[in-house]
Amino acid sequence: MATPHIFEDISARISEVLAASPAKDVEKNLRATLTAFFSRLDLVTREEFDVQAALLERARERLARLEARLAELEKAHPER
Repeated sequence: MATPHIFEDISARISEVLAASPAKDVEKNLRATLTAFFSRLDLVTREEFDVQAALLERARERLARLEARLAELEKAHPER
């Protein structure tokens, strides 16, 4: 089927035209501006967020186990 080849050819030609046009400069300038803007914000990457979320979940699980253990100890020794 020739259709995928036609789309690839059209895409390649459009990329060539854009690379040689001011649109490429606009894209580079916009990318640089957005990068500078986002670097000033207090943001984290998705990977950093996922790592911290996993650490928090482990801490919550550990806290729940410790609370359950404390409750058992308090039941076993109510005089304290």
